[in-house]
Amino acid sequence: MSSATGVETARHGTRLPWGDILLSAIAAVSWALIGMAGTAALGLHLLRADTAGSLGPMTAAVVALGAGGSVSPSGDVSAFGLKGAQAHTAIEITPLGVSLVGALLLSWFFLRSLRTAGVVIAPAELLARAGAVLALFVAMLGGLAWAGHDVITIDGGSLGLDQLPGAGGGGGGGGGVSIPGLGDLGDIGGLLPDRIGDLIHAKAAVGFTVDTAPTVLGGLGWCAGTLLIALLASRRTPLPSGWEAVHRVVRPAVSALVTVLLVAVGAGLAAAAYAAIGDDHPARIAGAALLGAPNGVWLGVPIGLFVPWDGRATGALVGLLPDPLDKLLGPGSGQSVTLGRLADLDGRVWLLAVAAALMLLLAGVLTAVRTPAEAGSGAVGLVGRCALRLGVATALTLPLLAWLADVSVDASLSVLGFDAFGAGVQLHGHLGMALLLGAAWGAAAGAAGALLALAFGAAGRGAAVLALGDAAGGGAGAGTGAGSGADAGAGPGLVGHARPSGSPGRAGSSGPYAPGTPYRPPNPDTNPYLRIPEGLREPEDAKGAYGPGEESASGDVGDVYGSPTIARPVGPPPPPPPPSSPPPPLPPRGKRKGRP
Repeated sequence: MSSATGVETARHGTRLPWGDILLSAIAAVSWALIGMAGTAALGLHLLRADTAGSLGPMTAAVVALGAGGSVSPSGDVSAFGLKGAQAHTAIEITPLGVSLVGALLLSWFFLRSLRTAGVVIAPAELLARAGAVLALFVAMLGGLAWAGHDVITIDGGSLGLDQLPGAGGGGGGGGGVSIPGLGDLGDIGGLLPDRIGDLIHAKAAVGFTVDTAPTVLGGLGWCAGTLLIALLASRRTPLPSGWEAVHRVVRPAVSALVTVLLVAVGAGLAAAAYAAIGDDHPARIAGAALLGAPNGVWLGVPIGLFVPWDGRATGALVGLLPDPLDKLLGPGSGQSVTLGRLADLDGRVWLLAVAAALMLLLAGVLTAVRTPAEAGSGAVGLVGRCALRLGVATALTLPLLAWLADVSVDASLSVLGFDAFGAGVQLHGHLGMALLLGAAWGAAAGAAGALLALAFGAAGRGAAVLALGDAAGGGAGAGTGAGSGADAGAGPGLVGHARPSGSPGRAGSSGPYAPGTPYRPPNPDTNPYLRIPEGLREPEDAKGAYGPGEESASGDVGDVYGSPTIARPVGPPPPPPPPSSPPPPLPPRGKRKGRP
């Protein structure tokens, strides 16, 4: 059974197209996980993390983290003199680069599968498609939890213990410890020289395991949130009947915010590429950007909008923080991270506020451009609607960004009771302030963007067909056949263009496009394809510069149906000329008129 037939029967409650539903779910989940795994593996390889362990299990663990999962370390480090809680590691950070790739691929395939339904989709079919994607994604995460465990063997030489003072490794008094992936930790000194030599060849088995239950639950929430945001942000995807207000009210603002956030991530990747050009280790910068560019960008957006954060950093991980954040958190005690305090250390930080404000202003302009005009509402009404809708959307988005960019890393590895490798980073945003500031910034940006769109005549020009049909046709989005209102609200720029199948006026149709009715007759003066080439003209047609289908100086238009681009008449064909009556018969020869 075809997809179109399945949609029609689903609307009547008979049967769902389960074959198409399962195939689309398999495609969406498979491509999402392939993209996440490829990004994670490439990023880990560029960071040279595969030199310490197997790349496959580490990739599975990073994909699980990117999908909202959890990873727990384990191992035996008794060779280093540690007992129980003396050695611990806890990581609560999401590699948003991996998450973003998976979310984009999952959303694209899921939304593509919905667009075969026309202008509306049955609620049962929407739930079935979303449920199939969720079930398959959770099942695949269970497989990652089984594969995402490994044991990494660490020896004293790899940790740089042979470079410590008194170790006999040639380190001398100025030796330092270098850990792969972290770099040089400097001279830690103060250890017991007579026992360092025993640790140089000591080995420890340190492993990690993906926690099954937290990973499955986290993956379920991540997948459901991704599908929900995709439905709210996609302006050309059908929704069930009764959800017409979502096309007009919610989708313009949400799609605008999603667009500017993706543009910001692209700018962050471009900045990382520029930094890698002149760096001694460009591969490491590229790997860090693949895994964590959205983390840095989406951390900078709330800070640039004056959202306060609480931060703390200790040990070697301080050197991994960007400047001037490392200077602010360097002492190790808890600090309040605000835009003003960072600007006191480096005045260029104020550019972060300018960039964040311009980003929201762009979101306001896009909201106004994508918001359809409503009857009886003037410029003031449009400004108020854009301010309210973008304010609500930003009030919900900014705390979400602060929550996603939250960082909690705490690692401690003691050697002979001396915490030589203790390190930690904590960054937690104030979600309540993010909510309030998001509402204020969003309302201001929505109003300013609407005023700019009105000034340049762009307000409502980018509204989607589904939103136009609902606004102008009074519920045409539900397939009630109110097509004239949609066309009237679309303006002359949309009349005569192709419309999606099932658009207002074609409620029962299916397929990708439905051609509209031409709004004017063909004109050979503006369309050269209507002119018959010289070699194909008949002698009686080759009069002057105009042929059949062309307009002469007298205003006469010839026959256009013989032109090569006319597939069918655009109107009733001209009637054939009436047949001429035959002449009267001649009288017989030899007889004259009037003679017998």
